[in-house]
Amino acid sequence: MVPWGGLTCCLSAAALYRLGRSSGRDAELLKTVTRVNQLKELAQLLDLESKLIPIVVTISGRVGSETPINCQHSGLRGVIVEETAEQHFLKHNDAGSWIQDSALMLSMCKEVPWYLDDGTGRVYVVGARGAASFALTVGNEVFEDSGRSIVRGTLDHLQGLKMLGVKRIERVLPTGTSLTVVGEAVKDDIGTIRIQKPQKGPFYVSPKSIDQLISNLGKWARWYKYASVGLTIFGIFLITKHAIHYVLERRRRWELRRRVLAAAAKRADSDNEDSTSNAENGTEINLDRAMPDLCVICLEQEYNSVFIQCWRLSRIRKLGQSFMEWKMEQVEVEADSLIFLEAMNSCPEKSS
Repeated sequence: MVPWGGLTCCLSAAALYRLGRSSGRDAELLKTVTRVNQLKELAQLLDLESKLIPIVVTISGRVGSETPINCQHSGLRGVIVEETAEQHFLKHNDAGSWIQDSALMLSMCKEVPWYLDDGTGRVYVVGARGAASFALTVGNEVFEDSGRSIVRGTLDHLQGLKMLGVKRIERVLPTGTSLTVVGEAVKDDIGTIRIQKPQKGPFYVSPKSIDQLISNLGKWARWYKYASVGLTIFGIFLITKHAIHYVLERRRRWELRRRVLAAAAKRADSDNEDSTSNAENGTEINLDRAMPDLCVICLEQEYNSVFIQCWRLSRIRKLGQSFMEWKMEQVEVEADSLIFLEAMNSCPEKSS
């Protein structure tokens, strides 16, 4: 049987090891990016560097936009707004009970051109939703209860549903939020500088600083490697245990087979001697007993029963029957003794 537990642990360890290497590689890449302390320095850096070589930089600033979005539910002003609506309801399952479930009704996203501003300059950010560590803030979350009309309730009941209401969630990237962006810096023909996802390299949009990002990636890389080592050791232990058990089982079977064959050979030699003596006396011999079916316990008598769990043969049933016959004989002897004693006691004493 294949040790699936050990193999699963080893495969999981390999996956965690790859994740650890990936996180460690990202941390090393972040250490090599060019840090721009002030956004006005980025324009000078792009003018000095060759336009044929992409430059990966890290910048920090506050989110701003010339045409921000006014959120309907939260009242915030943001540059990226996501709105989702989920219909929550109870449905009848096959067991006859009600279970809660939900279905997505609406998923909408709005985004306007936005930039980072640190007071010395502006740099536009493109494609931030596909960056690592990017997350929106929950601006508003409200649950709207469904109406309780008789007609609606009857229709829902016939369909096996009970409408609970609609849950609306509004996520937003508000203006004025401090962000750190790591990406490729490019400059177009009209002099506008923007940060975008590089073809090869890291792309991060996060409220954490660059040092915090490097520290977190290094920490996760270490945790992944420790978990990988632990799962590897445990998987090897399970595989080794299975292998040892398999070897011991094979050795036990081989030893049992050797004992059976030895007993069969001994029995065959005895039968050959008997057949020789019978041949000299002119009696018939049986040549069909080359390999007798011996009991695996006593290795002397033929088997007449089977162990259900391992299908090994033994004479347990015959021994049990013999024991029961012996007990019956004991009972009969004791009964006869009691009858004899009662008869002796009932006889009158002879006069002297």
